Amino acid sequence: MSPRDVDRSVGWSSLAILGGALLLVAVVLLALSFLLPRMQRSMLFPAPRAPEAPPPEGYVAIWLDVAEARGRVEAWLRTPESTSTGHPAPLIVFAHGNGELIDYWVELGEVFAQWGWATLLLEYPGYGRSGGEPSEKSVRATARAAYDWAVEQPGVDRGRVVAYGRSLGAAALAQLARDRRIDALILESTFTSVTAMARRMGVPAALVSDPFDTLSVVERFEGPVLVLHGDRDEIVPVEHGETLADAAGVELVRMPCGHNDCPRPWPEIEAFLAGLTSR
Repeated sequence: MSPRDVDRSVGWSSLAILGGALLLVAVVLLALSFLLPRMQRSMLFPAPRAPEAPPPEGYVAIWLDVAEARGRVEAWLRTPESTSTGHPAPLIVFAHGNGELIDYWVELGEVFAQWGWATLLLEYPGYGRSGGEPSEKSVRATARAAYDWAVEQPGVDRGRVVAYGRSLGAAALAQLARDRRIDALILESTFTSVTAMARRMGVPAALVSDPFDTLSVVERFEGPVLVLHGDRDEIVPVEHGETLADAAGVELVRMPCGHNDCPRPWPEIEAFLAGLTSR
């Protein structure tokens, strides 16, 4: 073999190694693009299940056909007894945290009913008894569908709607405020965005599948905002609540708790709602 043939052989061998390396990188990137969204959603949406059960007394269950969710999603509506007088009640749309179900929040609706408010408990696709798959897109579409149904009910005042969310639920309902008329926001123990939370763990923004950008909504929202956050929150640092409160131009209501052990600050919530109804 001549020296020229040896050089040519080495060249082709190097190209083959480079081609193999590039192919391996492409396969890894393709696998990551497929697996990362699923890994993120398994963390963001643990989706607990629940046995089949009728809604609690005083609640009406509805089933929403949501194309984006690829399934039927449940929601519960509680209207106060005062609506029987013919006066529609203002509405609170409530969305819970990512490891919870609407079943856990029945008492919340009872309190609001005593204050003369109707409550819509919003479930997520794939949670509880609901079908479908959770994602920012499907949750946002579900919230729109539930809102559209609720404001058409004769006992509900569509001109007075408050969105109240806890943790992931606050981020979900902030997105609803982009799509529908929301008169006020109550944000409890939530993050400025999933992207900001992921950045703390070293995940680049480009790889976040469901960003849930709450801060951008609050910066543009023109209605009243109440921001609540535990000052010992080990999951969503209180700095997120401080940033949201600053963006809304309000004082942060600090709760003496972590993330999942916070009692509702009822006096602050009642005063906030009373201020809305007196406007």
